[in-house]
Order: sequence, then C-alpha cells, then structure tokens
Amino acid sequence: MFGRIRRESPFACAQAWVIPGIMASLWFALSQTGAVPQYLLPHPLEVIRAGHSYLLGSPGETPYAGRFYSDLCSSLMRVFLGFTFALAVGIPAGIMSGRIPAVNRLLSNTVNGIRAVPGICWLPLAMVWFGIGMKTTVFLVALAAFFPIYLNTAAGARQVNPLHYRAGAMMGVTRIRGIFAILLPASMPQIITGLRLGLGIAWAYLVLGELTGVPDGLGAVIMDARMLGRIDMIVVGIVLIAGIGRVSDLLLYHAMRLLFRSARRTA
Repeated sequence: MFGRIRRESPFACAQAWVIPGIMASLWFALSQTGAVPQYLLPHPLEVIRAGHSYLLGSPGETPYAGRFYSDLCSSLMRVFLGFTFALAVGIPAGIMSGRIPAVNRLLSNTVNGIRAVPGICWLPLAMVWFGIGMKTTVFLVALAAFFPIYLNTAAGARQVNPLHYRAGAMMGVTRIRGIFAILLPASMPQIITGLRLGLGIAWAYLVLGELTGVPDGLGAVIMDARMLGRIDMIVVGIVLIAGIGRVSDLLLYHAMRLLFRSARRTA
C-alpha cells in the first residue's frame, strides 16, 4: 500500500513559478510607472508590509496585526468540517450511483438541479436556517464540495470494467471485498480528481460564508478590509487564500498517493 513517491526535478519545480513570476513582475512594473492608480491596486511593497504586519505583527499595532493564525485556524476548521461532510456523503453516493442504475435515476435530476443553483442563492437561506457563523459556512462548504466529489466518483465507478468483477469472483472475492479490492482502486484517479476539485471549491465557498459578518477567518478579513478601504489587506487575503488552498491541494494529492497504490496512476 505504501511506496515511494516520484520526485520532480528542480527544473520542473521551477516551471511552476514562471507564470506567478511574470504576473508579479507585471504588477511591480505597472505600480512603478503609475499606470494603475494606487487605490485600485496597491504597490507590491505596500502589500508585503501589510502582509508582514498581519502575519508577524503584535496585536494592537494595526487593526489586523497578529491576527493571521487565529483567522487561519478558524478558516481551516470550517473547510475541514465542510469537506469531511461532503466526502463522507459524496463518495458512497457516487459509488452507488455509478454502479446501480436505479440509484442513478433516483439521484440524477435532484443532484444536477441543485448543482445549477449558484452558491449566493443558498447564502440567505443558510443564514435563516443556521444563523451567522460556523454552521452556515460549513453548510455552504459541504454543499459546494459535494458535487465534484459525487460526480467524479460516479463517473469512475461507472467506468470499471465488469470483467474485473468476474475475474475477482473466480478468485473468491466477495461482493463487499470487491468494493475495496476492485471498485475503489479502479475508480481512484477519478475520485482523486473529484476530491481536489471539491477542496478548491470549498475554499471559494469558505470566503462566501465568512463574508456574512463572522468575527474571524480569512474571508472576514477581506470583508473588513473592504469596509475600511484597505485594498492592500484585500490583496493580502486573496494571496494567502490562494497559497493555503494550493498547499492543501498538494497535501491531499500526496497523502492519497502515499496511502493508496491505485492513486499513483494520477498525474
């Protein structure tokens, strides 16, 4: 089950930073020449100073100094809970929908109909149901992450070759054991894709939930900064969410590849 994970060359790792480097250079050049007004896009150095204060400053120095770690813990908890709920429901439902036509017919219209409703439409209803705070954000995160997990799992389960089951039955593999020995390994590339998409969407809906007036969280910082006209802090919040979201994606990807041999077929 465990195995070695292939490591990329330094050149391949450097390629991943080409586009971010170009974007940062263009941003710096536009700020230096004054082509973009400061009130629309602050200078990178101002954003760096605001980020330094937010991450490493002493509480009370500025409105946001030293808040990062408490905000990060609050946001991570909301994402973790919502994503866990989505995973716990999405994978079993996707497997049953992919392998049992009756379940697929039962769920298809409902799931695809709800999937078409924008997240902003669920926000006022969630606030009525759960109030402002943790429950509303977790609900939005779980709802958003469920759909890619469910759809990709169902697609993966549907594509498993029936010959694999027949070969397993000839070797004495029971139906229950076949789920773990045949179905899940064969579906793993699609399941990984669904999990990664779901985790990315979870971060997007986290911000939506935290814009409702919660006192802490990375999305709450962005909302507060907008009210105070702190464009530099808005950019800091966006950059931090992008970075943390990417780190969480890498952790999920490599954890799955480490724990499951079938996951190593993913690119």
